[in-house]
Amino acid sequence: MPPTTARVTVTLPVDLVEEIDRVEPNRSHFVAVAVEHEIERRRREALLASIRSPHPDSVALAAEGAAEWGSLAADGDSKLVDVAAGKPVKWVDGRGWVERKR
Repeated sequence: MPPTTARVTVTLPVDLVEEIDRVEPNRSHFVAVAVEHEIERRRREALLASIRSPHPDSVALAAEGAAEWGSLAADGDSKLVDVAAGKPVKWVDGRGWVERKR
């Protein structure tokens, strides 16, 4: 069975280590949580950069797919979209998705 943890050596300024010790007695846990947060922040940053500046082929493919889906949805005989199904909802800050009154 492979190990679930690995020992690493990290050099930090003394004042930063003292600050960590003031807020968390388990340095390893504190550093692990901080690293997880930073990795997640960088993933979100990379995703947003990708969304802001998508690859040209992705833009063309998405436009083609959206146009095709739109033409299928507009077809009155299409079973692709059932407008009578589901519940109307709206986004409310602090609450999330809530049912909209008809």
